Amino acid sequence: MFIDEAKIRVKAGDGGNGCMAFRREKFVPRGGPSGGDGGKGGDVIMESSERHNTLIHFRFNPEYKAQRGRHGEGSNKTGREGVDVLLKVPVGTIVYDDETGEKVFDFSERDQRIVIARGGRGGRGNARFATSVHQAPREHEPGRPGEEHTYRLELKLLADVGLVGYPNVGKSTLISRISAARPKIADYPFTTLEPNLGVVAVGEAKDEVSFVVADIPGLIEGAHTGAGLGTQFLRHIERTRLLVHRKSMLRIRTGWRSSNGIARSRRSSCMRSRLSRARGSRN
Repeated sequence: MFIDEAKIRVKAGDGGNGCMAFRREKFVPRGGPSGGDGGKGGDVIMESSERHNTLIHFRFNPEYKAQRGRHGEGSNKTGREGVDVLLKVPVGTIVYDDETGEKVFDFSERDQRIVIARGGRGGRGNARFATSVHQAPREHEPGRPGEEHTYRLELKLLADVGLVGYPNVGKSTLISRISAARPKIADYPFTTLEPNLGVVAVGEAKDEVSFVVADIPGLIEGAHTGAGLGTQFLRHIERTRLLVHRKSMLRIRTGWRSSNGIARSRRSSCMRSRLSRARGSRN
């Protein structure tokens, strides 16, 4: 199942509270304050990975929370820091702040990593407040709360070549012949319901050159109003360096016309204009 949009809610760990304690030992009449600091809360980290190609794991598990820091203890013991949460996303994922709509980060390469929610700082224990004139402080701080955000994730596949065209013109057949991809192929419209990626290798082993081809589901007239599969997959051709517009030459040679009386060549020009407008609006 291919999912290219998801919304997640992340909560970093709260910082641990500082401790108020005093050293009490035999033969130590004035031990003084010994309250330790609280531990820092865990961060929520996002990293790009080539092992993932969809956002489906975020669609069914949209909430993530890091561990809070442990409270400080006596004998100047600092609390343990909270464990971070690491979220893996496919290369090509764009992170938006759901409240403001601002773009937070664009994962355009593998192994890129950012902190999307920082853990709270641990509070200071009373030992931190001791001075020469204030030798028995009872002040201590609570831990700071961790950051909390709601993000919208949008995946745009990274490919060198994008295959576009009407349904049943042979896009899936072409990518199955030039690469190892095995998309579903049938003799009815809209066989391809999600983009397919294939790696094409050209040349001998020592001089081999490879590139990625993306098979985009078919577009028909009126797709911008919701006809067919709509235009939701057009985002996946925004980053392609080359667009290959595949046509059915058999129907053009035989003078085939659509049922609504629009010539095939005219419909092809309409598709090219829609693609250019879609790419221009998204850029």
